[in-house]
Amino acid sequence: MNVTTRGRYALRVMLDLAQHGGSGFVSLKTVAERQDISMKYLEAIVCELKKAGLLESGRGKEGGYRLSHTPEDYSVGEILRVLEDNLAPVACIKAGSVDCAHAGECMTLPMWRELDELTNAYLDRVTLQDLLSGEKWRP
Repeated sequence: MNVTTRGRYALRVMLDLAQHGGSGFVSLKTVAERQDISMKYLEAIVCELKKAGLLESGRGKEGGYRLSHTPEDYSVGEILRVLEDNLAPVACIKAGSVDCAHAGECMTLPMWRELDELTNAYLDRVTLQDLLSGEKWRP
């Protein structure tokens, strides 16, 4: 699994909106400046997050973006899957299905499938709220 810049930036944007959004909208320019991400790149990421229903947008002077739900309602896995083509550990596995001419005789395929399931299950258990609080990783 290789999380691209798009996936990492999507998490940063969602966390920024969770921290600073409250009940209002946050301008994309403000997020771009705080996160040091180019506006053009950020616009593409936010567009996909909005299309997936993870963000809401508002127009006008007080417009911008905000989370559609509370931070505890978003999993890291859900966010990454919107932006990432594939989170599987090997290219032949995509969205749980196998696309390989050697799948029938591949002795490593069960291991890769299990790793894919474990990774996705873990990412689905970590929420934006977990990342905000950091409590999940405190001793």
